[in-house]
Amino acid sequence: MVRAFFNHDFYVVYFLGEHLDKNSAKYFVALSTNVKIGAITFKKLLDFFVNLEEAWDANINDLKKTGLKEEQIKAILEVRKNVDPDKEIEKLRKLNIDFVTIKDKNYPSILKEIYDPPAILYYKGALPKENDLLVGVVGSRVCTTYGRQVAEDVSFNLAKEEIIIVSGLALGIDSIAHQAALDAKGKTIAVLGCGLDTIYPSSHQKLALDIVKNNGAILSEFPLGCPPYKSNFPMRNRIISGLSKAVVIIEAAIKSGALITARSALEQNREVFAVPGPIYSRNSEGTNSLIKMGAHPLTNSEDLFFELGIKIKAKKQKEIKGDTEEENMILEILSREPSSIDKLKELSKLDIAVLNSTLIMLEIKGMVKNIGGGQYIKV
Repeated sequence: MVRAFFNHDFYVVYFLGEHLDKNSAKYFVALSTNVKIGAITFKKLLDFFVNLEEAWDANINDLKKTGLKEEQIKAILEVRKNVDPDKEIEKLRKLNIDFVTIKDKNYPSILKEIYDPPAILYYKGALPKENDLLVGVVGSRVCTTYGRQVAEDVSFNLAKEEIIIVSGLALGIDSIAHQAALDAKGKTIAVLGCGLDTIYPSSHQKLALDIVKNNGAILSEFPLGCPPYKSNFPMRNRIISGLSKAVVIIEAAIKSGALITARSALEQNREVFAVPGPIYSRNSEGTNSLIKMGAHPLTNSEDLFFELGIKIKAKKQKEIKGDTEEENMILEILSREPSSIDKLKELSKLDIAVLNSTLIMLEIKGMVKNIGGGQYIKV
């Protein structure tokens, strides 16, 4: 991304200089401003014409020869009439948004493997490198304490192994996965279902900023100004799975959007992992169903490492001991299974005031975590 420039013309030359086909790059941007011109339309244009500059100048008869439907041709003609490619580049510049086209070397090669790869990706931050390993982690927007805990553990452990976490910046499991990757000092990529000039949901503005600041990226195939239409999210989901070598589904109702990601992953020949859950939980109906249909059950991060043939790099931490007898007593009782205050009081025999003050100290030291509802786990 350019940090300083002398004038508009210099910037445009520099900005487009990273693209293999400099003459066509701005036409990718211009044509993508109409959402009716999608991945398949771009593919037909690129298959027929030498480049998009030629397609931009083509007459109606030549456009018909590409096999495009009348609706797509009408959309192209509408864009040519109303959109100035150079002005679209200027809009991106002002917002510090970069883009990569399917013709560029730095376009993620794994994404090119899918049936309908986006012709253009807008992004802020750093795109993954060729040898990077990406894993999608998605799930319910309304997650349980169990789902939150699993999403944190899995994403943190994967990020510790330098695996890039891919998710959708949504409420619930998605945002938890992104944050856990950041907590592990790892990288994460958020794929949006709207233009990058809109962060959706708006409450995740800071999270999006943190992702970019920490060498990750937010990206989208949708142009500036495109709202988060409901119909955009299945398209967004195919990019999450398309970028990933494997996808982990953590909590999903039977009609969850996360299952659309799982279906996309299967169609794209990606590995699908599902976290088993309580048989009476609605949030586990989808994941349990996936396991019955052949998805890999994920009970810990090692399941994924084994299936993908990943050699663990991070060293396991030594067991941390407390500074007092009371701290060690609580650490001995706690595990990754949540325990209530009442259970801790019963097993430790500590006075409630002593128990509470000890838990607070252990939280400050990062040894235990309050996961809500008076439930504690060992970190």
